[in-house]
Amino acid sequence: MKPSRDIEVLLAIMAALRTPGTGCPWDLEQSFETIVPYTIEEAYEVADAIERRDFLDLRDELGDLLLQVVFHARMAEEEGLFAFGDVVQAITAKLIRRHPHVFGEARDLAPEAVKALWHDIKRQEKDERRRERSTAGGEEDAPRGLLADVPKVLPALTRAEKLQRKAATVGFDWTDRRAVVDKIREELREVEETLDSTDRAAQQDEIGDLLFAVANLARHLEIDPEAALRGTNTKFERRFRFIEQVVEGQGASMADVSLEDMEDIWQEAKRREREGA
Repeated sequence: MKPSRDIEVLLAIMAALRTPGTGCPWDLEQSFETIVPYTIEEAYEVADAIERRDFLDLRDELGDLLLQVVFHARMAEEEGLFAFGDVVQAITAKLIRRHPHVFGEARDLAPEAVKALWHDIKRQEKDERRRERSTAGGEEDAPRGLLADVPKVLPALTRAEKLQRKAATVGFDWTDRRAVVDKIREELREVEETLDSTDRAAQQDEIGDLLFAVANLARHLEIDPEAALRGTNTKFERRFRFIEQVVEGQGASMADVSLEDMEDIWQEAKRREREGA
């Protein structure tokens, strides 16, 4: 085997890794369930490379993500379910079907008309999938309702935003973003009411409501709550590292520094960021 730009070579490598007797013991013992965490991790590593604008890493991480698709497709082929070619056919068919304004007769549509058409096509796809499941005898096990196709394995903030966005398509939504801010204040008051309680379940419930409301505000402002929180995480790491560096420069350890002194250094980090230092 030699490295190649040809997808067929990647498929052949995966097949060799999964060949009993001559393949890789680790690859052979994997299943759809055991590979899922790696698939999710690789998607996050793609996002991380993009956020860092590291396109050498992005190239490699996209390859790792592609390997996950190939891995799942190979296991499905071994079980007689589908093959990699079927995955490619399914996505190409979906893209053509969902873009009649590009590949079909529905030309020169305004953006809002394109959006409405997109939702109509997705509803038709759901109806078709429901018929397919019914024919296969699986309809009773299939989730129902408007929110049923929002994956449960998504990060909680992302899933909250998607659930809210779905509900909004049928008018279940705030019409004023300031009303969402009022809702956040209400949820925060309810969190405060649990502070002296020993009811951990109630505290968790109220914190969840508060986060859900914040995710809703992010959606109304057209901000990705996951991206916003990732940015804040990065900012926190950067400022905390600045504290560590200042303390190290003073020949001290973090354990020797008071909270007040750390806060002063934190504010200095913020000032430097504002001034572009």
